[in-house]
Amino acid sequence: MEGRLWFGGVPLPLQEAVKVLGVEVYRELRFNSHIKQIARKASYRVSALRRVASFLDRGGKLLLYKAQIRPYLEYAALSWMSCAASHTRRLDSIQSRALRLFDAADPPAQPESTSPLDSLEHRRDVVALVVFHKAQVQGVPYLAELHSLRE
Repeated sequence: MEGRLWFGGVPLPLQEAVKVLGVEVYRELRFNSHIKQIARKASYRVSALRRVASFLDRGGKLLLYKAQIRPYLEYAALSWMSCAASHTRRLDSIQSRALRLFDAADPPAQPESTSPLDSLEHRRDVVALVVFHKAQVQGVPYLAELHSLRE
């Protein structure tokens, strides 16, 4: 294939990976390095949250987590949600590290049997359901090809 792909009169070189809107797509359609990279970025942010946690109440820590860490763990999840379970477990462990920060110093005022956050797996499933609902029921034009996949 080398030298056979052209774009605008310029031959395109073969690459091992292409980064599209922040998601690295590898030649074998594996997301190993992509997941490793976002896990590293999110982990750094959890460490930063740990350093300022003593200055924040539970609500402040939760807000900071939702604004600064969770977007890394969820961005473009539909594109890589079929990756190996070990990769998604890595992201889930980062969320559990952050959850330990919420309960470490100041336990919740009311005893709760559930976590203050939904699991990442649950959130990924909800995103997939929303996309399929938009394609199947609402008939959103830019998702029309997904609607035709079921036929």
